[in-house]
Amino acid sequence: MRRNQKGMTLTSFLVVLAVVGFAAYIGMKLFPMYQEYYSVRSAAKGLASEPGVADMDPSKIQDLFFRRLYINYSENVKPSNVKIERVSGGWNMKVNYEVRRSLVGNLDVVGKFDVSQDLTRSGGGE
Repeated sequence: MRRNQKGMTLTSFLVVLAVVGFAAYIGMKLFPMYQEYYSVRSAAKGLASEPGVADMDPSKIQDLFFRRLYINYSENVKPSNVKIERVSGGWNMKVNYEVRRSLVGNLDVVGKFDVSQDLTRSGGGE
């Protein structure tokens, strides 16, 4: 009498291993992009709590923002990606940037990120 074995064959194990490995590879490519996005968001929120930010000059606001980004090693956000507009009671800062990373061969993964933060007297530390 033969016993039937149950379980995964070597071939199916290798297929599962390849799928999990590819998913991990994609995750390693995407993680730095999103880590930088959260650094940009936290820098913008931290800037909103800066005392007197609503009365600062836009160049001073941009300088403070990039100082905060420098601490987090952000390399994809450039001064041309930051727009500061006057709103009632202060400023609105918009950061729009794109990150492109090579994935496999000639395939790239592109992330487009948009952060908007009000820098007003009511939203700040005053």
